[in-house]
Amino acid sequence: MTAEVMAASDANYDPALSKLITTLKEAETLSNDQEIDFLKALLESKELNALVNVHTKVAKVGRDDRLAPMLSNSAVILYEALEQLSQRCHLNEDCREVFHLLQKPHLQSLLHAHDAIAQKDFYPHLPELPVEMDEDEETIKIVQLVKSNEPLSGAQSAEPIVGATIKTEEETGKIIIARIMHGGAADRSGLIHVGDEVIEVNGINVEGKTPGDVLSILQNSEGTITFKLVPSDGKGAQRESKVRVRAHFDYSPDIDPYIPCKEAGLAFQRGDILHIVSQDDAYWWQARRESERTARAGLIPSRALQERRLIHERTQREVNDSESKKNDDFDREMIATYEEVAKLYPRPGVFRPVVLIGAPGVGRNELRRRLIARDSEKYRSPVPYTTRPMRTGEVAGREYIFVTREKMEADIEAGKFVEHGEYKGHLYGTSGESVKSIINAGCVCLLSPHYQAIKALRTVQLKPFIVHIKPPEFEILKKTRTEARAKSTFDETNTRGFTEDEFNDMIKSAERIDFLYGHFFDEEILNGDLVTAFEKLVNTVQRIENEPLWAPASWVQ
Repeated sequence: MTAEVMAASDANYDPALSKLITTLKEAETLSNDQEIDFLKALLESKELNALVNVHTKVAKVGRDDRLAPMLSNSAVILYEALEQLSQRCHLNEDCREVFHLLQKPHLQSLLHAHDAIAQKDFYPHLPELPVEMDEDEETIKIVQLVKSNEPLSGAQSAEPIVGATIKTEEETGKIIIARIMHGGAADRSGLIHVGDEVIEVNGINVEGKTPGDVLSILQNSEGTITFKLVPSDGKGAQRESKVRVRAHFDYSPDIDPYIPCKEAGLAFQRGDILHIVSQDDAYWWQARRESERTARAGLIPSRALQERRLIHERTQREVNDSESKKNDDFDREMIATYEEVAKLYPRPGVFRPVVLIGAPGVGRNELRRRLIARDSEKYRSPVPYTTRPMRTGEVAGREYIFVTREKMEADIEAGKFVEHGEYKGHLYGTSGESVKSIINAGCVCLLSPHYQAIKALRTVQLKPFIVHIKPPEFEILKKTRTEARAKSTFDETNTRGFTEDEFNDMIKSAERIDFLYGHFFDEEILNGDLVTAFEKLVNTVQRIENEPLWAPASWVQ
């Protein structure tokens, strides 16, 4: 920009800024250095000019002047910034420094205090003023809502109306509001509450009518709908819960015969993260997917309801299927429905153990070996213990740590092993001390134990990330292993390939592992093509190191 253009635009700048520009114009006659051009562009920017204007206003504040906050959700912006930075920490040292700075409790407390002041949350909350009235007189409120594609349901049918459900009160026969859907029109209005009695809808008295009759009135209404309501006693605004859960089962309201309103239901799949916004109802919670924060909440079965369903299904299955009675060291009384979760942020220099679970022969040990070979200083596996005799070519402390059965049984009894088992009369296990030593050395501990060890490993002390390595369908499994000339892990001499029966057993074992322990898995990798599976494993491990991931809430302190 030339001096003439700068002079023509000086009038748009604050006097202090104009003085700096004038100084630069004088400097321009002395030098054409690129730094001066950069400074000119900076000083002419709208952003800096806005900051100077704010400074000028602050300096002129008088006794009668008041400053308004620019925003009232700085804490929310902080957490959004953390999400963005967490994906870039591995790219830049400055990102990592800012990422850890923004997690400081003092800074976060400062922003929360700022938001409380900006929202005027410091004002006292006064109780509602008492209203004097005759004992027989009822308070009536009239609420108008615009009809939309949101459900209002009753005992007999459902119709998208205003985002609420109604029912008949058993003792009085009155029509009352049974549930308010979070994020719906009724919830957004703040005027309709659970327990409110419906007196009229669009001028039609609903006394003696059924919920189905009321729904018919609403169905035939157009545009604005007017409700005349008697407020419930002790009503209050719905407070949204902060609970997040990981679903351990698939759910579709379309095939659920017991849901109060199918249109109000929320479908989800196993592994989805759900934000539970209301648990007021014993049988039907309100939730939305974590990825759809602005969506209206939907109905899902409560934990208690889903547990009762699963117990019933399991009882019927065990009656009809003797195979399910086999003991897999699995707690049959454990019913997987929902698990409360929270974001677990990575800590510098402290890595979560990565546990590879899979059916025998699926290739989890080969993936572990390749990851170690990629960076043996970073990725390590503890040397397992065993009571079997040493074989030819083995070196003590390299393949195994060989101990007596008496010694190992005593250590197991003392709780020194994070996982252990018996195979062909010999004990095998991994000591907790060896795992801790790898973690304390700043390395990633890789484990590939038997699947029955999952529950022993999944503790708040270890905080492992569990990956299920799954086989592909039979034809692909047979083709890829044959082309790779893979040797059967079921053959002790390791001299022959897999048989078709072994392929079938591998697939059946994977299905059973998924049935028994699928709710414990953080990731699933299909090992059809070894190169592709390894690439996905590398990407997964990098995410664990650099991104905040959902983990059991009890692990987040």
